[in-house]
Amino acid sequence: MSKTMLLYTKRILLRVSFDVQLFYKEFEKASKMLLPHELNELTNWLIKYTYDKPKLRQCPLSF
Repeated sequence: MSKTMLLYTKRILLRVSFDVQLFYKEFEKASKMLLPHELNELTNWLIKYTYDKPKLRQCPLSF
């Protein structure tokens, strides 16, 4: 089930990436419900996803 939550979280983040504040709010919610190894996977995905999106990289993450 947790893998499903990770995939769901990625899908949500993709859909809200138009709004920086909403994007980070969703990331914060995900960071509270995912297991540590899933959070690491999400963080790695996030680094790759935001590489060419400077707006999304402006706000600090709790990496």
